Amino acid sequence: MSVRVPIRRIGNSQGVLLPKPLLEQAGLEAEAELSVEDDAIILRRPQRAVRKGWAEASQRIAQAGDDTLAWPEFGNAGDGDLQW
Repeated sequence: MSVRVPIRRIGNSQGVLLPKPLLEQAGLEAEAELSVEDDAIILRRPQRAVRKGWAEASQRIAQAGDDTLAWPEFGNAGDGDLQW
């Protein structure tokens, strides 16, 4: 879907109103990533960065020898009575 939209003055800035069907088609809801590529303004769903950098951080921790258990191993009361 392609539509032509006017560029409007919004306070000291300029902007465009995006039709709801386009936003829904792109999966955009509360926020978006905005960038310029070549001669186009690109609007994308934000990348989930929840675990960004975790793999590298865990490798650094392991290389430093600091990857021991945070909590010591301990049993529960009565574990000795359990039969496996």
